[in-house]
Amino acid sequence: MIMMIEIKTEKPVQVIDITQRVKDAVKESGVEKGICLVYTLHTTTGIVINEAESGLVQDLLRRISSLAPPGDGYFHDRIDDNAHAHLQAVLLGNSQTISIEEGSLMMGTWQRVLFLELDGPRRRNVILKIVPG
Repeated sequence: MIMMIEIKTEKPVQVIDITQRVKDAVKESGVEKGICLVYTLHTTTGIVINEAESGLVQDLLRRISSLAPPGDGYFHDRIDDNAHAHLQAVLLGNSQTISIEEGSLMMGTWQRVLFLELDGPRRRNVILKIVPG
């Protein structure tokens, strides 16, 4: 089963917790045991699983920005001024796979599914592929 989550970001760089939307989709699917693939369709976004504590989110954004800062002489910036966002997305990854047991995501107490916007604001889509097994 494939489902889509639509996200409208509001800032150039933003972290959005989509955990509840993923949980709702798994429940709606009726899958009791399997996997849920969470995949972003965009090359300037990322999907991570981590804690959503505000200080940690700020630390994550600061660190990823320091690894691929804007305006660092990137060749791609000659076309679109967003090479840094592409490079940051590569470092973060574009998908996560989560086990489903007893109809629920198997996640730790503090784990959240986080969508990272790196070149907003924009309308974005995240695909959920829920596979029984």
